[in-house]
Amino acid sequence: MKTKNLMFTLLVIASYATTLAQITLVKDNQPQARIVLADTTRQTRQAADVLNTFLQRMSGTTLPVTAGSKARKGDVLLGGTTDAAGEDGFEITCVNNRLVVKSGGDKGAVLGVVHLLERYLGCDYYTRDAWEAPQRQTVTLPRIEHWTETPAFRYRQTNTYGTEDPYYTLWYGFETPNQMFIDDMWVHTFNRILPASRFGKEHPEWYSLIEGTRRTGDHSQWCLSNPEVLEAACVQLDSIFRAHPDMRMISVSQNDGNGTQCQCDACRAIYEEEGAVSGTYIRFLNKLAERFPDKEFSTLAYLFTMQPPRHVKPLPNVNIMLCDIDCMREVPLTDNASGRTFVTALEGWSRITNNIFVWDYGINFDNLVSPFPNFHVLQPNIQLFKRNHTNMLFEQMNGGLGVDFSELRAYMVGKLMWNPDLDADSLMRHFIDGYYGAAAPYIYQYRKDMERELLKSGTQLWIYDSPITHKDGMLNQENRQRYDALFDRAEATVAGDSVKLRRVHIARLPLQYAELEIARTEKGHPVEQLETMVAIFRSHCAQYGIPSLNERNNKPLNYCDLYLKRYIPRDDSQNVALGATVSYDILPQERYQPIASTALTDGLYGGTTFVEGWVGWYGTDASFTLDLGKTCTVTHIETDFLHQLGAWILLPKSVTYSVSVDGKEFQSFGETVTFAEDRDPAVKFVPAVADVKQPTQARYIHVNIQSIGNCPDWHYGVGYPAWFFCDEVTAQ
Repeated sequence: MKTKNLMFTLLVIASYATTLAQITLVKDNQPQARIVLADTTRQTRQAADVLNTFLQRMSGTTLPVTAGSKARKGDVLLGGTTDAAGEDGFEITCVNNRLVVKSGGDKGAVLGVVHLLERYLGCDYYTRDAWEAPQRQTVTLPRIEHWTETPAFRYRQTNTYGTEDPYYTLWYGFETPNQMFIDDMWVHTFNRILPASRFGKEHPEWYSLIEGTRRTGDHSQWCLSNPEVLEAACVQLDSIFRAHPDMRMISVSQNDGNGTQCQCDACRAIYEEEGAVSGTYIRFLNKLAERFPDKEFSTLAYLFTMQPPRHVKPLPNVNIMLCDIDCMREVPLTDNASGRTFVTALEGWSRITNNIFVWDYGINFDNLVSPFPNFHVLQPNIQLFKRNHTNMLFEQMNGGLGVDFSELRAYMVGKLMWNPDLDADSLMRHFIDGYYGAAAPYIYQYRKDMERELLKSGTQLWIYDSPITHKDGMLNQENRQRYDALFDRAEATVAGDSVKLRRVHIARLPLQYAELEIARTEKGHPVEQLETMVAIFRSHCAQYGIPSLNERNNKPLNYCDLYLKRYIPRDDSQNVALGATVSYDILPQERYQPIASTALTDGLYGGTTFVEGWVGWYGTDASFTLDLGKTCTVTHIETDFLHQLGAWILLPKSVTYSVSVDGKEFQSFGETVTFAEDRDPAVKFVPAVADVKQPTQARYIHVNIQSIGNCPDWHYGVGYPAWFFCDEVTAQ
């Protein structure tokens, strides 16, 4: 009886809804309307395609599409323009048995269709090939008087593997640099416009003077006070513009690297007058903007150019790309010292321009597949950008498959870049419910628990972080056990659903990686336990195609192989340097001195992130002596070095070993180890090995390391001191 009453009630509701319908698109799985294109632009045709694709997914049918016809009652009219909405915005009316979707410009018609499908038909798009389209035989729309929306930012970008699905990209209106910027020239373009390899030899005066020398490498900056540079750049730009007549925007911006601005007298005088290095850049960009008034020029406010100038103001067709790369992420940008420095810059730029592109970072570059609980800062930061005249926004938040909740980040920033005032927690819950199904309560609890523990710990979260930084805070043993229990329950609830189980497994990978990383810094873990942890991580990474563990493209499977070789507890009985005391003739850089007495001989090897386990020197040589505690027989000495170009960590020039029985008279041990220049961006561990054929008696081992000094011209840090890092010293 109850079932019959329920069915009757549902039929009444359906009949009532049909009566109120202003237009019927599909009835009994048959098309009832036409799609009439008001224009034949690519965006309007895409709007028709998106509408028909989701009607097909909902009802199994599509609507006929026509162009050039006059719309009549019962039709869907797509395209045309409206002044009621801005770029990518839309205007929708559904009255008199006709649906009209107009565009405020660019992708407006497509995004109007998307919002219509979401609000009135219950559709959604979670990530690549993961969408929602409720099944229904009849599809109707109610009366819509006058619905207009314009996104908060005219350009919205995020880096997600979901963009491989064209409908996903259309759904959010995500843009890529090659759609906006001429020839994909959108950042770090100095060397593309005036390649040092082409112009540097003949015109070294066009490039930065650093420490008294003109630096003409690929990462050097321009001498912007030199009028010849302006003329040469204009010649190159004119050629680029002629080759791309249909595009308007280009970046003319500093090469990557910090502190590499020109130090000649003329440039320094401008820095002094403007109170900021950016003064030379804006003066230069304004001249370009005047020379090419029909183009828009974007330039970086990044690292040494982040702060705005005192006097000069960017012209309207000069866009400021402001980057918050140095800021911590555990709280909103307004709430910690590093963030407030950025906020000062943002507010300063917003007082002199309305054309700001913010590049916001929320990803762990050194450990992509690692917990990064920054969801609570997304909304307040995006609201901050909007308040301060930001009209273009790149949220570098997610990246590739396997990055900590990559799909959820893309969803949330996609929605918040459209409207920063949406309820962020509701967005999170909606996505987790739709994407993880029955496992959702446990996934949501995991996210909120880790966020709480991060804030409680008071530990900073940054974009070159290591899970080891948090092993006494949000990733302490008690917390990890609780997180694992939540994932166990999540997996159990979707064990019979291979799609949902795959998603839960991928969400768990960052926690498993963190457990592996923390375990390698601790002694006492059973070998079998570590081998099992590695095997599970390897299996899931291989099964789900996880591409990389860091921005240097180190592969998960290589990591697992290296882990078994480098970190699994081994028989150290032959290592006579284990536990040796270390004294320094040349101390390491100050921040590494607290661990310097033990880190080189504790039997624990450093990882790919230089923030733990490594001892570093900045631009200087190193010299230290190990006291083995007693005289030992030695035939082999080895020191471990880190190679990580992105962090200015290069291999030293050479390593020389000598040994002594009394600590006074030393004799050479083996050959001097020299390192060849290595430009490979991958993170590596490189040993310096010395062997002797005849056993040698030694109590003291002296290690002398010669630095390369400054970074070479081809490197980001051209002209500035290079780091080198070493870890374990072993002797047998």
